[in-house]
Amino acid sequence: PPRELGELNPAVSHGFCSTIVLNNPRRRNALSLPMLQSLRGDLLHDVKSRELRVIVIAAEGPVFCSGHDLKELSSEDDVKHHSQVFELCAEVMTLIQKLPVPVIAKVNGLATAAGCQLVASCDIAVASEKSQFATPGVNIGLFCSTPAVALGRSLPRKASFLSRYSSQLYKKLVALEMLFTGEPLSAHEALMHGLVSKVVPEDKLEEETAKICQKICESSKSILALGKATFYRQITQDLDTAYKITTKVMVDNLTLRDGQEGIEAFVQKRKPVWSH
Repeated sequence: PPRELGELNPAVSHGFCSTIVLNNPRRRNALSLPMLQSLRGDLLHDVKSRELRVIVIAAEGPVFCSGHDLKELSSEDDVKHHSQVFELCAEVMTLIQKLPVPVIAKVNGLATAAGCQLVASCDIAVASEKSQFATPGVNIGLFCSTPAVALGRSLPRKASFLSRYSSQLYKKLVALEMLFTGEPLSAHEALMHGLVSKVVPEDKLEEETAKICQKICESSKSILALGKATFYRQITQDLDTAYKITTKVMVDNLTLRDGQEGIEAFVQKRKPVWSH
């Protein structure tokens, strides 16, 4: 069964695909400090498992995630507490990209502020047609500065049809419009701008996400880990440096047992038997 957050239920192993469910719909699945602590724990729970290939983050209720719990950000709490909330949130978002397996956001509803940040931080995002995405902090006097980090980096990563120069300009314009106006993007607008990877009818969301998971689960964990780490390492570099990094990684990849197993299996026209 999926793991439930919000009640802080203990994490349960879920085989090749682990599903984490934000499960506090009465609070719009807000990323409260306890929710962030639980999310961090669940993300790390099975990370060393030889079986785990992919993690899915889903949510209960009509709101995927409304962002931070504003009650935790009032003047009644001190600066130390506020710092703890934002620092832990940043830790969770960066952890997602450091994990050795892909992380998929399965979105069926509204994702705002840090909730939009969570979607942008995931490696893949599948959304239902009714989903919406926004960074409306400007409207309440709290600019979405930390969500802007993930948002600004997500758009060029997914909008691969653009050149390096145009993608940088494009993501700047799209991200800043979201941040300055607080207006939501529809699911299809989010797809067009590269915030999500795929948009499907609500009744197909589970099926389409499962298809992606199944395809990922057919791959070697060691190769997935190498590929993911390399992608995020090279994406911030200039073109020449990126090719130097990835050229070495390709050579190193061939020294791995699963690298050779995959080639041998292809030549022999059989399914590979991965060591991980």
